[in-house]
Amino acid sequence: MENQPDKPNVNQPKNLGAGKKALGSYATYTGVAFQMMAIIGASAFIGYKVDQYYDHKTQWVTALACVLGVCLSIYQTIRQLK
Repeated sequence: MENQPDKPNVNQPKNLGAGKKALGSYATYTGVAFQMMAIIGASAFIGYKVDQYYDHKTQWVTALACVLGVCLSIYQTIRQLK
């Protein structure tokens, strides 16, 4: 029996390219989220260690480092997703 052009092959996925594109964007956005967590976490850890070293009663350096980490991670995310 020959291939008949009027019958579609049911074993072939119709839109395989869209699945790969969706998976690629999912991986991109997941990577961005982990990158943001790493930047904020690292800056908070550095601020905490500075506060510990100087024996601050109020942890202003930790708070400032967290805010700086959030701003830096938002900047990095915008720059990366352009």
